[in-house]
Amino acid sequence: MTIGLLGLAVGSFLNVAVSRVPAGRSVVRPRSACPHCATPIAPRDNIPVVSWLLLGRRCRACRVPIPARYPLVEALTAILFVAEAGRFGWSATLPAELVFTAGLLALAACDAERFLLPRRLIYPTLGLTAACLIAAAAATDQWHRLGLTAACAVGAFAAFFALHWMRPAWLGFGDVRLAGLLGTGLGWLGPWYAVFAVLAGSVAGLLVGIALMATGRAKRSTRLPFGLFLAAGAIAAILVGAPVVHWYESVSDPYATGAPLPAAHRR
Repeated sequence: MTIGLLGLAVGSFLNVAVSRVPAGRSVVRPRSACPHCATPIAPRDNIPVVSWLLLGRRCRACRVPIPARYPLVEALTAILFVAEAGRFGWSATLPAELVFTAGLLALAACDAERFLLPRRLIYPTLGLTAACLIAAAAATDQWHRLGLTAACAVGAFAAFFALHWMRPAWLGFGDVRLAGLLGTGLGWLGPWYAVFAVLAGSVAGLLVGIALMATGRAKRSTRLPFGLFLAAGAIAAILVGAPVVHWYESVSDPYATGAPLPAAHRR
């Protein structure tokens, strides 16, 4: 219950960030107001999800429709926070993954709306996630995992930078920065989680592109928000990637799972 309420509150803040950061505005001042009539939003109209429903999805003052993105981000943040609390429990890892996920949601919303992955969202998310992971390493004495995290971040950034350098039309530099963030947020869990995220995001983007072209809603030249799919792949890696990663590790290295050694390897 508590983690869900936290998710709703964080989701409300993420909506402010998505609306203001791409325009270079402060997320602190001024207070929230209707973007159409500039009427300040009263506290009673600023309750996550509930106010949107009670207002009939419209501004109280000017009756202009309030985009569905607002309750969607709030509800999705709450759902994911609860899911990740179930995945990690009240562990030292949980704060880092919650911060990482919140940043991914804000970036995904920005990319979906504006085809933009703002540095003012990526860098704070990266810094806060890294700080939480350092705290987790100190609490659990797992400094080796912090080194692996750094290696994954550098490796993911380098791989995407190489793709951007070879074919700038394939990837914007925002995607390169996002790759470094993915390596940081997922590297603590293991390098294959980052690989899972990139593969899952790429496949999801490909399938969506094919579906849009098949229905005549897009052409081969139509631009898609790749950052949105990478963020979705990263969240999928956190929540459902473990069985896939463990299966792959058991296939690639059966001896690591405790399987009996073949006779030729026994001594």
